[in-house]
Amino acid sequence: MQLKRWKRILNELRYILKMSRPRFWLYLAGPALVGMVFGASNPSELLTPLNLFLFLYFLIPANIMLYGINDYFDRDVDEENPKKDEKEAKWQPGKLTDGTVLASAVLSLGLLVLPQITWIWSAAFLFLSLEYSAPPLRFKIRPFLDSISNGLYLMPFVISFTAVNGSIPPLSVIAGGWLWTMAMHTFSAIPDIEPDRKAGIDTTATFLGRKRTLMYCSAVWMLSMIVFGFYSRLLAGLFAVYPVLIGAIVLMDIDVGRAYWWYPYINAAVGMVITLHGLRVLFGV
Repeated sequence: MQLKRWKRILNELRYILKMSRPRFWLYLAGPALVGMVFGASNPSELLTPLNLFLFLYFLIPANIMLYGINDYFDRDVDEENPKKDEKEAKWQPGKLTDGTVLASAVLSLGLLVLPQITWIWSAAFLFLSLEYSAPPLRFKIRPFLDSISNGLYLMPFVISFTAVNGSIPPLSVIAGGWLWTMAMHTFSAIPDIEPDRKAGIDTTATFLGRKRTLMYCSAVWMLSMIVFGFYSRLLAGLFAVYPVLIGAIVLMDIDVGRAYWWYPYINAAVGMVITLHGLRVLFGV
């Protein structure tokens, strides 16, 4: 009996790990790290308990909360999505799972220890994390609002930058980053077009179709690149890789469902270059 109990707990822990999408952990934690680097005015401001909390929070608990909410409210429509049987997982209720998602949400109250100037951004992150998937707004089933609401992935950057620096990032960086998240989200929805249509789900991708969605992603990424250019030509050049990749996918007729899984590595590489550049400037190298 005891062995079965521990086996059940172990299986549930494995599920929670898979549900939290480890491949995408850096989609929240990476921006937080970049925000700390660019928000700091000297190296001593990097290694602080506050920054450690922010990085660890956005690395694991925030992902468990975000994807736990998503999978719970998608538990019916995910039955039509083969991706959930392969690299992701369908919602599996359990006391440990429910408790872990709830505890991760409660841990978000820790954001209140940050300077008051960050609270509006923290509130925006929590609001979008909930209402992207949950009723009554459920942005993910509303074409174009699903895209716009994914600015939630920019919030860790703004929160950590503001917490360290005491002021918000340049508006061109916020706008450029928000546009980037819009295109990234919509690109990721292309492999789900058919399953979503079968489930009766409306998204930007189902509304536009594969070809026009690729055009939309390319246009928004190009706009993001232009807006970043008002802050830094280096950033503009770096983010030019995204519309170029769309062109390569179209010209080489690469399956988007296959290309989609390259992007965690591409995004990590781009984030690493940005972070190293920020560290170089901070340390005066």
